[in-house]
Amino acid sequence: MRKLKLIWDFKGPDALKIAEHHEKHIKEFISIKKTQLNITGFNLVNDLHAIAFMVVLEDEMKPIRDALKPHRGQLFEDT
Repeated sequence: MRKLKLIWDFKGPDALKIAEHHEKHIKEFISIKKTQLNITGFNLVNDLHAIAFMVVLEDEMKPIRDALKPHRGQLFEDT
């Protein structure tokens, strides 16, 4: 089954701090809903852009997307 990365973008001088905080809410959601995967994170893209993300299985994506409203998504590649 394919894994999808749901992404939230944050921009501005506090973007990294906001993305880090948003990840805490994503982890709370995972704990409450007991999703199949628990891969989350946050990354600095540049000085004014950071992301928070979670990885879901394709069959879980639609209800999670509808509940959490990520800004975008992409295929997740295991490394």
